[in-house]
Amino acid sequence: MKKVKNSELLLSYIREGRMMTQREKLWLIVSLSIPSILAQISATVMFFIDASMVGHLGAKASAAIGLVETTGWLMGGLAHAASLGFSVQVAHFIGANDFEAARRVLRQALVCCLIWALMISTTSIVIAPFLPYWLGGSEEIARDASLYFGVIGVCGIFFQMEGLAGSMLKCSGNMKIPSMLNIGMCVMDVVFNYIFIYILGMGVVGAAIGTGCAELITAILMLYFLLAKSPMLSLRGRPGSFKPKADTVGTAFKIGAPMGLQHLLMGSAQIVSTLIVAPLGTIAIAAHSLAITVESLCYMPGYGIAEAATTLTGQGIGAGQKLLTRSFANMSVGLGITVMTIMGVMMWIFAPELMSIMSPVEEVIAQGTEILRIEAWAEPMFAAAIVVNGVFIGAGDTIIPAIMSLGSMWAVRLTLAATLAPRYGLRGVWTAMAIELTFRGSIFLYRLFKGGWAEKLKIK
Repeated sequence: MKKVKNSELLLSYIREGRMMTQREKLWLIVSLSIPSILAQISATVMFFIDASMVGHLGAKASAAIGLVETTGWLMGGLAHAASLGFSVQVAHFIGANDFEAARRVLRQALVCCLIWALMISTTSIVIAPFLPYWLGGSEEIARDASLYFGVIGVCGIFFQMEGLAGSMLKCSGNMKIPSMLNIGMCVMDVVFNYIFIYILGMGVVGAAIGTGCAELITAILMLYFLLAKSPMLSLRGRPGSFKPKADTVGTAFKIGAPMGLQHLLMGSAQIVSTLIVAPLGTIAIAAHSLAITVESLCYMPGYGIAEAATTLTGQGIGAGQKLLTRSFANMSVGLGITVMTIMGVMMWIFAPELMSIMSPVEEVIAQGTEILRIEAWAEPMFAAAIVVNGVFIGAGDTIIPAIMSLGSMWAVRLTLAATLAPRYGLRGVWTAMAIELTFRGSIFLYRLFKGGWAEKLKIK
């Protein structure tokens, strides 16, 4: 069998406008996806072990984290949107073989994202004492929830810079270094959590401090590989201005603002979902939170493939290759649906065993198993939504997908959840989630194959 060329060589084919066989395209998607999938899975395992460590402190500890978890996702989503606003521009410039322009964007991104991270962290610290009460949490879990969220907020700066550096490396085609460092972060997180939660006896707060320490070390290493070692983006020996420019920041805003608004409103929707679950009691909150962590084992591979799709779409557009870009998009989506369908089947089969790892409380295990088996049916279409969105991000096309996601979340999921929860409890909330994810995946697929998104991009 003829040996397939390595990914770096195949990425150069995109920039040079050379032809690629179907086998080479599939290999490039897989080779870029695998490191990212491993990193995503390791991150999920990290949260899995995290939640398990806290879960064994009791249902109250799990509920404390679960109560503020969705707000933490909201803050993380805003940080991620800022990073992508700049890294997508870098992918386009690399695809066009303009590495100096890519480095100009990088310099400005470092300054802008640091300022943005400081704003997010300050906001998190200010609202931390009040957040659990706003979310309907009881007095017995409010103190731990506030402290946990406050510490996570302080560490948001590390999260932002680690995410920015990793996103830049991935958009340059370097998936291995960010993935290896993210796997290392997971290992460090487990070690630090064990120290802070058990050895030092800090409980829920110890989980947040452990995660922050792992993020700090990873951010330092990620920035080192980006700024000192990257062949395309290293700033060592390449002086230039770090002053933000209107055109670069404006483009980043056009790309990132819809995503930021999407994360803001989607995060708000998750918070509303938490408000719907909160009256169901501590057991329901704990089962809901832990089941979300278990489910992430299914969808994190989808996000890994989506990152590869973002890189390939971005570089394909920068190189002006319309047909190749479409081909990468379709093949990435097919791979994502296949992988997440298999993961959904596995989740349905092993739901009781997975939940028993998360918590020793029988009621939590029983409710978690039931809702995971509901959600398993939505995984194929959830994959479609994730990977297609990755394609659109690589194209810099973020406004309409954001509207689609928001409309689906608010009009379908929350409406159904509010209707079903009083009668069916947690089952009703997760049934609403499964229906909405299936609907969202369907409308994303329709837009991908309809082709309107690509026609507006003015690629050759």
